[in-house]
Amino acid sequence: MYFRRCICESRYNGRNSSRAGNLNAPLEYVPRVPFLTLETVVSEHSDMMTRTAKFVLVAAVAVYCGVVVFNNVTDFNSNYAFVHHVLRMDSTLPGNHGMWRAITSPQVHMLFYLSIIGWEAIAGLLLLVGALRLFAARRAPIVAFDQAKRLAVAGLTLALLMWLFAFLTVGGEWFLMWQSQQWNGQQAAFRMFTVVGIVLLLVNQPERETQP
Repeated sequence: MYFRRCICESRYNGRNSSRAGNLNAPLEYVPRVPFLTLETVVSEHSDMMTRTAKFVLVAAVAVYCGVVVFNNVTDFNSNYAFVHHVLRMDSTLPGNHGMWRAITSPQVHMLFYLSIIGWEAIAGLLLLVGALRLFAARRAPIVAFDQAKRLAVAGLTLALLMWLFAFLTVGGEWFLMWQSQQWNGQQAAFRMFTVVGIVLLLVNQPERETQP
């Protein structure tokens, strides 16, 4: 034991003396280990929760659009009746001076109804694929996650245009749906416009750079 200890001490002293004699000798590189703080951990978890909220809400809107399309297809006549009466303007206030806008052609009614179903289906498909891309990029860098938002933003924008243009503008104002007590879908359209708009604002929130 004493002999082995002497050998170790001599090797240690020799290495130190050689370094001390040569001041220009390069020092050994010791990699720096980042100091993990509670603030860093909380920030990382907060960012992950925000990204999770984004793709979950986009997926929820996609499911909603899918259910709407399913109802319109499986209960075709009931939902077609809504478009039929709105375009005919037969439940608006009597004597109003906007009745010249009314459309009585069943073929045009069917074209309007099918276009709404197709609109909803395309928006729902974009949202579904967009949600899957957000989920796949949930741990990706900021640039990659921002690129994954594109389809989700497109689907949300398309849904917003449907509620704003097709229902509130064309149906509500042009065909005076607001005057009808029975065939008035303005409240539902405004509710969905608000919900989808909030989701779009959340998705478009910039990602925060996590500080090490």
